[in-house]
Amino acid sequence: MLRGIKLEQNSAERIGKAALVLFAHGARDPRWAAPFQRLQKITQAGAPSMVVELAFLEFMTPSLPDLVAHLVSQGINQIIVSPIFLGQGGHVLRDLPKMIEEVQEQFPTLLVKQIPAVGENEAVLAAISAYCLSHVSS
Repeated sequence: MLRGIKLEQNSAERIGKAALVLFAHGARDPRWAAPFQRLQKITQAGAPSMVVELAFLEFMTPSLPDLVAHLVSQGINQIIVSPIFLGQGGHVLRDLPKMIEEVQEQFPTLLVKQIPAVGENEAVLAAISAYCLSHVSS
């Protein structure tokens, strides 16, 4: 357990040395995290041999630095950070790269790769559009 968040026991053993971190903003209301927790479970089910965890920028735990420290202690040496944001705003363009730089300074042998915000993906936008259109009467 890491600051109130239950993490997979010995999760590093499942893929060897890599993890996927779903990185979300966070909010004061704990109910806000529910869809992100469901996304983590769905993603984990889709890749059962990979470590898939959730981290937050602010207000919620674990933070990215705390989660990274835990994952490194479990033997992880490669982390892919997937920002679960609709766009490439300030948090994704400035705050997240700074956090990644700081954890790489703390763990110099750790490889951390940030991928584009999920909302920049055409398939994600098409799914959101389809959802919105499904609620419009013809």
